[in-house]
Amino acid sequence: MEKAFERFHRLILSKLKGAFSQEQEILQASEWVASTIQNEGWIFTAGTGHSHLLAEEIFYRAGGFARVYPILDPPLMLHESASKSSLLERKEGYAYKILSQINLSSKDTLIIASNSGRNAVTIELAQAFQNQGAKVICITNLAHSRSVTSRHSSGLKLYQVSDLVLDNQGEIGDAAVEISGVPGKVGATSTVVGAALLQAIMAQAVESLVKAGTIPELFISANTEEGEKYNDSLLEKYKGQVPPL
Repeated sequence: MEKAFERFHRLILSKLKGAFSQEQEILQASEWVASTIQNEGWIFTAGTGHSHLLAEEIFYRAGGFARVYPILDPPLMLHESASKSSLLERKEGYAYKILSQINLSSKDTLIIASNSGRNAVTIELAQAFQNQGAKVICITNLAHSRSVTSRHSSGLKLYQVSDLVLDNQGEIGDAAVEISGVPGKVGATSTVVGAALLQAIMAQAVESLVKAGTIPELFISANTEEGEKYNDSLLEKYKGQVPPL
């Protein structure tokens, strides 16, 4: 009999395969990222609840672009109050409060993650970037999003206010493994698949830039012998522009 961890392994591989079949979307996303870097715009990332993990995934990361600006609002994360964050992400108007100290431009790209895509904060973040002419890429669970109603007064969901949609191929409810005797499934997949898509897009964007003759500013691991010294110049350059640095 297949064990639970084996079922999760099989399912996650299947979902990764499905996610990476979105070749045209991955290539388009990487082109927008490369263009943003080429034009000295910012790669903004955002997500609420567990999706904030994806906002952090490519920030200050080995092999990652220096010009990444994660939108990290502590009340929308999990470490202050997970239950309150679930309520706050539904509050219309809160996104504009978050963005009040951030300058957006048409050169920027927002990569935003939300498994359900139904809550007000992520929807309004996407709309705010689009209003400035920036590109919006969302990573979402289309099966889940299409199965629920929007919690925004417009009736729209995140995938409907994004320029490009990447489906994380998740189950309704995110968890994927059935175990007899427990309510619901276990083994959520959205973070694994979302992180893989993000890293793939970044890698493709770097390759495109190099082929075009641009060597982008990238962090390397601070835990290698040369990494800390190498990164210091980037930190000095950008720390005043990116508060989380």
